[in-house]
Amino acid sequence: MLQHLRRLVLPFVALAVTIGFVLHQSKFPEPLADDETLTFVATAAAYFAVAWTASRIIAVLLDKIGGRRPHPRLLKDLISAFLFMMAFIATTALYLGQGAVGALAGSGIILALLGFAIRNVVADTLSGVALAIEAPFRIGDWIDIESLARGKVIEIGWRTTRLQTLDATYVILPNSQISRQRITNYSAPKREFRAQIQITLDHVLPIEKAREIILQALSEAKMIQQEPAADVRVRSYEESGICYTVRYWVPRFERAIDCRDEIFSLIDDGLRRAGSIAPYRRIQLVSPIGDGSVPEEIATNSAEER
Repeated sequence: MLQHLRRLVLPFVALAVTIGFVLHQSKFPEPLADDETLTFVATAAAYFAVAWTASRIIAVLLDKIGGRRPHPRLLKDLISAFLFMMAFIATTALYLGQGAVGALAGSGIILALLGFAIRNVVADTLSGVALAIEAPFRIGDWIDIESLARGKVIEIGWRTTRLQTLDATYVILPNSQISRQRITNYSAPKREFRAQIQITLDHVLPIEKAREIILQALSEAKMIQQEPAADVRVRSYEESGICYTVRYWVPRFERAIDCRDEIFSLIDDGLRRAGSIAPYRRIQLVSPIGDGSVPEEIATNSAEER
């Protein structure tokens, strides 16, 4: 809280000084009281002080609302740029002999002209603006951008977004590419999320017995969340074996790989202690027709040697 207040001290001081000067200029000594140039400078400074103060207040409010998931810096920059643009327009209009109200009334036309002049830049940053407003992810979130990258959001800029991968490397992506892809956010609405693995076991192992072995193994896991509890579902009943889906909760995305490794290790250990193995896969090798040889069958084990 103290840090936020420090960010507001200078803008409030500048605002108070400039507005105080404008309101009480008539009480100053004669040379200063009637100086039109000084009046213009003080009024222009007041416009910019208002823009500075308003941008700082909005930034502090966004930080407070965001909490541990702060809003993108791009959104704060956009708000600040808009407020300072209004101050600049008001100052220009004042110099040309109009008031602040008239300046704001004509700001739409001026902004349209500026937008046309920098249309290429606007086209490059439009996707970044959309991401800042819609906020599908924030700084610190772990996201998966389909066919592009997966990592932790480090920075959201005007043109690009920077991710840090699990290998501790940076991936810098143009916002226009990100906006066209499907985004999966593993950190929202909560940090924990449910993951799953598939495993195929032999038909000779009853389903209830297989479920008991797997759940007993999962109860010994140290990295996954025990609440909500993990569960086991039968996915399919095939010729090669009974396929199961094991679902469990991961506390944070960066631990997903370690959680999966621990689960596979515990399930493998539990199946071995129970004397169960994965099913055989039958592979038939047929010799060329007409050579008089007899087909051979080779059995391979997908999990271990008997």
